[in-house]
Amino acid sequence: MPTEPDTGYDPELGRKFIFVTGGVMSGLGKGITAASTGRLLSNAGFDVTAVKIDPYLNVDAGTMNPYQHGEVYVLKDGGEVDLDLGNYERFLGTDMTSDHNVTTGKTYKHVIEKERAGDYLGNTVQIIPHITDDIKRRIREAAEGTDVCIVEVGGTVGDIEGMPYLEALRQFSHEEDEEDVLFTHVTLVPYSKNGEQKTKPTQHSVKELRSIGLQPDVLVGRSEDRLDPKTREKIALFCDVPTDAVFSNPDVEDIYHVPLMVEEEGLDEYVMERLDIADEALPEDERDSRWRELVTRERTGEIDVALVGKYALEDAYMSIHEALKHAGIHEQVEVNVLWVDADEMRDHHTERLRDADAIVVPGGFGSRGSEGKIEAVRYARENDVPFLGLCLGFQMAVIEYARNVLGLEGAHSAEIDEDTPYPVIDLLPEQYDLEDLGGTMRLGAHTTDIQPDTLAHAVYEADSCTERHRHRYEVNPEYIDDLEAGELTFSGRAGNRMEIVELDDHPYFLGTQFHPEFRSRPDRASPPFVGLVEATLDQITDDEREVQA
Repeated sequence: MPTEPDTGYDPELGRKFIFVTGGVMSGLGKGITAASTGRLLSNAGFDVTAVKIDPYLNVDAGTMNPYQHGEVYVLKDGGEVDLDLGNYERFLGTDMTSDHNVTTGKTYKHVIEKERAGDYLGNTVQIIPHITDDIKRRIREAAEGTDVCIVEVGGTVGDIEGMPYLEALRQFSHEEDEEDVLFTHVTLVPYSKNGEQKTKPTQHSVKELRSIGLQPDVLVGRSEDRLDPKTREKIALFCDVPTDAVFSNPDVEDIYHVPLMVEEEGLDEYVMERLDIADEALPEDERDSRWRELVTRERTGEIDVALVGKYALEDAYMSIHEALKHAGIHEQVEVNVLWVDADEMRDHHTERLRDADAIVVPGGFGSRGSEGKIEAVRYARENDVPFLGLCLGFQMAVIEYARNVLGLEGAHSAEIDEDTPYPVIDLLPEQYDLEDLGGTMRLGAHTTDIQPDTLAHAVYEADSCTERHRHRYEVNPEYIDDLEAGELTFSGRAGNRMEIVELDDHPYFLGTQFHPEFRSRPDRASPPFVGLVEATLDQITDDEREVQA
């Protein structure tokens, strides 16, 4: 296998590589297409991993605004990454690390640090070969020990930020045997006003890709409906690929149905043939069918859950939406999420809480919407509505109890109100002297000890749990005795850190300092979310019985 000299990587790391690029516009669903392909390859018996390339200059996603980029997803090693890594973990059923997210900031930072240390021996440090070599090294190292590595390049072909990555992939394809690399290009196939599927955007996108030196092996057309046969033939003709290498990825009700759709299209079989691994795949009747069974499971009812947050963007709370969906799959019920704007809740959204069967208060940072979240907690506590608070939602539950039950007027988090007379939530001790904000919170997987004979213990069915964290503030130890003097209990702890809070004599009132949504999967629903849905169904059943009586 040919390699470049002195690049610092082992050419034997990883076997097969699928590179996924996007054209025409962003937000087409490259990540879901890639994850779905990976799911099918995994079903066929292959060990699959994924890498997400983000061309922004941020070292990681930790300081980015959710409005611009969606939620910040946290990995087990504490990596703050793009939300697409969440999709890869959910679809592939694997836990990834920060090495699976390559950013421009991370790459340039590493190369510049090496230059400052004198590692380049007086050479002029350039995009080619130093940056491109580092990109290739990261991809190969992330692929180590797997059969197939799927690499998604964020952004759109033609973006200036993505040029070094596409050049790295061009070099990569020359360094590997032809059957070990496959390029998949996802494009938009829109409709004209007269209902015709238009191929010109795809043609221009592929032309741009080819001008960089990359020829796609597979084209996936995103459209409202399946591609017409004539559309596929036209795309194949003008983009120089076989007609059977052009696939449809039409809109579906649920993203978890995309693997079923691309399987019907035969994308997985084509990819395995092209990568010369079809003979190593499990026979079709022996392939894992759990995914299909899960996502097509019949729903016997539905519930409405109010999500009280401050970002009016579903992607900002993607993992929570998915965790609720997973709990619904587990309980065979449809979970409808009602958006409640915490900023406007007092004036306009209290009726949304009245319409809801359960309430979730998510994480977040800053003061905006905090009073609305506190009011939502109060509503859930006083009206016996099943409640789940996550990270900041956990902290708001503690503040609400301190204010309205203990009578500590003005109690708050020191993050939001530095002058609060009762800082029941305060800065972590190790955070006092920090100056940098990026990557300095309590991050990643940590173990929580769970108190026996508590709601948390019943939910997890264990004496401990390991969940992912992303916070800088926590419950102030000075107030713990006062807070626990009544019906409130900190049922989960990590040393002197309070991790889980619950209330006695309530249908379901649970708050977690950690983010259980990040470990939820379609086939492994998060226990706190399952508990919320179960309690909600029990509550609805009890209410119906009372009405009938």
